[in-house]
Amino acid sequence: MKHLLLGLALLLVLGSSQAAQPQLVRFHKTVVTDKFWSEGAHFADFNRDGQMDVASGPFWYAGPAFTQRHEYRPATATFKRTLNNREEIVEGFQGALGTQNAYSDNFFTWTADFNRDGWPDILIVGLPGENALWFENPKGRAGHWQSRVALDITDNESPLFDDLTGDGRPELVCNSKGFFGYAEPDWANPDRPWAWHPVTPNNNYHKYNHGLGVGDVNGDGRPDLIEKDGWWEQPASLDGDPVWTFHPVNFAPPDPGVPVGSAQMFAYDVNGDGLNDIITSLAAHGYGLAWYEQIRENGVSRFQPHVFMNKEPHENKYGVKFSQIHALDLIDMDGDGVKDLVTGKRFWAHGPDGDPEPNAPAVLYWFRLVRQPGGAVDWISYLVDDQSGVGTQVVAGDLNGDGKPDIVVGNKRGTFVFLQDRKPVSMAEWEKAQPKPYTRP
Repeated sequence: MKHLLLGLALLLVLGSSQAAQPQLVRFHKTVVTDKFWSEGAHFADFNRDGQMDVASGPFWYAGPAFTQRHEYRPATATFKRTLNNREEIVEGFQGALGTQNAYSDNFFTWTADFNRDGWPDILIVGLPGENALWFENPKGRAGHWQSRVALDITDNESPLFDDLTGDGRPELVCNSKGFFGYAEPDWANPDRPWAWHPVTPNNNYHKYNHGLGVGDVNGDGRPDLIEKDGWWEQPASLDGDPVWTFHPVNFAPPDPGVPVGSAQMFAYDVNGDGLNDIITSLAAHGYGLAWYEQIRENGVSRFQPHVFMNKEPHENKYGVKFSQIHALDLIDMDGDGVKDLVTGKRFWAHGPDGDPEPNAPAVLYWFRLVRQPGGAVDWISYLVDDQSGVGTQVVAGDLNGDGKPDIVVGNKRGTFVFLQDRKPVSMAEWEKAQPKPYTRP
């Protein structure tokens, strides 16, 4: 277990009636494991001891130290490597500890109490095209957890576990067998497979389709489905599984030589004008972060792209650039009431020789959203770490109960926890820690 205190951060305004002391947001890093077991991790209090634990691959790690691991499903993956002229067997899939490209059986992890017994369970999605499984927490008993099939075929490289229907309970949102739609748990009968509800025609969406989001795009109070080619408007009634209305928008413009498709997508009012905009990466295996400003004229919406990071340093105000932006999360990281973006570089998405800059530092960033007069915005970039990155999933939430969002990552470099800390500083110290605008040579 390795710990590192990272000091890059930002201003947090405390209080409103008088000048507040600035604070630096910092992160304390824990390397939960350096083995590659999953491309996504999540957290919950699995043993109900009052401390959040982390689930990644076939294990859950007991908090708050995350040193004690528990195998909840079979952990059989190993690979051979030669080190110092000696062959050895390494547990897990071949990632940063190996030399070849490999994939795990766990691309996404979520947690919820599916059988309502008061003990959190685990939902995992493997490679696109395979089934989604949920594992029942045995209430502290030893041994593997019982598994059940949630959905037989789960496609897309950015599925979500979110409340698409607006009933206050999450569904598995993805594409399956050519359709976009959602799989709804039977909360009264949790042993049953989840009911699949298509929301689109069968457009033969590929299992490796990229880009997916849930959010109220048009402001009618109903969540819509967002994908790289547009958004599907939820109708007033879901009875009979009607086809939702499609609004075409190119949210992932093609980049020659880079596979087209984004990652997680968000509907959020970026500039504070009352209309939800769209935030996403431009290419999960390439470059680009952008927000699409919704502009409504005569009742018709169009989306103006604002790219705030791309393949060259000068395309970001602070000179930041990285590739393979395959996972994003949106959360109010600093407590100022405005949501911020958490993302980074997916390490070795296609191995050491695939995708642009596969061996560049595996960075993890958060971008502070600052609204400015006249509708302009700034995304201030703060480096969290350069030796972890993201997987196909990155999760931000409060792990230690202090009210401040933390970050959990699972990928080919291992599994990591970043606990947020804040330190009051002088204005001079705060200003010194801020990212400086990039000067083009």
